[in-house]
Amino acid sequence: MPGYSARPPAIPTILIDDAVVRVTRWDFEPGAATGHHVHGMGYVVVPMTDCQFLIEDAGGERRVTSKAGEVYRRDAGVEHNVVNGGAEPMSFIEIEYK
Repeated sequence: MPGYSARPPAIPTILIDDAVVRVTRWDFEPGAATGHHVHGMGYVVVPMTDCQFLIEDAGGERRVTSKAGEVYRRDAGVEHNVVNGGAEPMSFIEIEYK
């Protein structure tokens, strides 16, 4: 994925990691990115702020907007880089189920 490595990193904070779930809070300054990764587990995302996602994956780049509290779920195997494509800081909670 071109360009993602030059971006500042998003900040992950593990809130719980036990036999059932891993819960991580992700905080992004504008332009910050997770870095390219593959999800080994299914997961739920709970935006804590309005989020202006720039998603970089094998299909290219796409923009997705999620409002605070607008929950969504994805299956294991998702491969992407998540970037704050907006002008404001954003954060979300990621709940991975084991």
